[in-house]
Amino acid sequence: MDLEKIAGLVKIIEDSSLKEFTYKEGDMKITMSKREHPPIVTAGIPAVPGSGVAQGTPAAVTGTAAEEEESLFITSPIVGTFYSAAAPDVPAFVRVGDRVKEGQTVCILEAMKLMNEIQCEYDCEIEAVLVSNEQKVEYGQPLFRVKRI
Repeated sequence: MDLEKIAGLVKIIEDSSLKEFTYKEGDMKITMSKREHPPIVTAGIPAVPGSGVAQGTPAAVTGTAAEEEESLFITSPIVGTFYSAAAPDVPAFVRVGDRVKEGQTVCILEAMKLMNEIQCEYDCEIEAVLVSNEQKVEYGQPLFRVKRI
């Protein structure tokens, strides 16, 4: 595939309402996706792609620059529906003030009828739950504000 074809595909995706597009030709596979919101950037450090964790957020959201430097977020790695618990009659995986260990499940995201357990990548404390149960979430959207411990 040549660069003109790729540029043409990019233009088509930009002008359409599609959120994600995959094209395969022979051994080559190209996946393109649009972000609704710009990535979170703090002090020139962008969100880490694919990690589910972003550093910082604009000062208007957290309040002070000191808080901004210490705050981390667990972000959505996929588009889907947020569930705070495994079932309606079961307690939430985590609540504000809970200390979470690396690898511990913090929520479930449903995408295309598949339930995806989202796990924390490091030890932390939950400072805020930023979405409601059964809320639709976007790729990269902050789900929890956390503080490393």
